[in-house]
Amino acid sequence: MKKLIIYMLPLVMVALSCSSYRYHMTKMTGRDFSQFHTYGWLPPVDSLSKSYFDNDIAQNNIMETANRELEARGLTYTKDNPDLLFRYIAIVNNKSKPLYAPAYGFYPWGMWGYNPWMWGGWHMGWNQPAGKALYRAGHIIIEARERKTDAVIWQARGTGEVRTPEDAINKLPEVVAQVMAQYPVPPQTTSGR
Repeated sequence: MKKLIIYMLPLVMVALSCSSYRYHMTKMTGRDFSQFHTYGWLPPVDSLSKSYFDNDIAQNNIMETANRELEARGLTYTKDNPDLLFRYIAIVNNKSKPLYAPAYGFYPWGMWGYNPWMWGGWHMGWNQPAGKALYRAGHIIIEARERKTDAVIWQARGTGEVRTPEDAINKLPEVVAQVMAQYPVPPQTTSGR
């Protein structure tokens, strides 16, 4: 029993540490992001979605985390002609995903179990669409616009399922930190720590 616990503990820790959000980033190639030293904020974009993030707590969670991450990367906030203008977009919308069920009541074990490379049961294709599951998807998008050219030069997004407004808002610092981790300049390390 003790060996089982020792072997299972790393699996449980990995499962708990995995985020339900997925992160993606795009940027203009050929840009040296280390040349930018100051930043400012544009007003957030009105997402016309569920109003999970349209409140002071959510906005504070987004802005405080993003500012901390930008300052850790050597950028300084200023209102006077910053190099970069950041903006965030917070969206919650309804999505659906297909539900699958085995054909003819067969189940995914034994000789006739699911195998995408062989015939299953009386016809090919065990996983038959059985319906759709509705869920709410939250998206936090942060983009950087170069002030001189007015062009978006970097954009990152975190997308995941949200169950309640409270959970979505409380998870914002973690999601925003992971979105900002996609920024092309790593956090600066200070000597003596």
